[in-house]
Amino acid sequence: MDGRPCSKVACANDAVSTLTYVYADSMAVLGPLSRAAEPHSYDLCTKHSDRLSVPQGWQVIRHMSLGGAVDPQQRAR
Repeated sequence: MDGRPCSKVACANDAVSTLTYVYADSMAVLGPLSRAAEPHSYDLCTKHSDRLSVPQGWQVIRHMSLGGAVDPQQRAR
């Protein structure tokens, strides 16, 4: 493992994205892996990034890296 580990318990995969919650706006923001680990965010591997779910009524914002293709199903709902 060369990078930061996934924040999910018992997951040994490298993190590829960072998840941050904005509780005041009922929003979860998932973007490319941050440069440094932050205490109030979660680093996720590909598997856990793809399976992200949030409470009913919350909005998910997915920021793609500049080199990544945009999948219409992965846009904010």
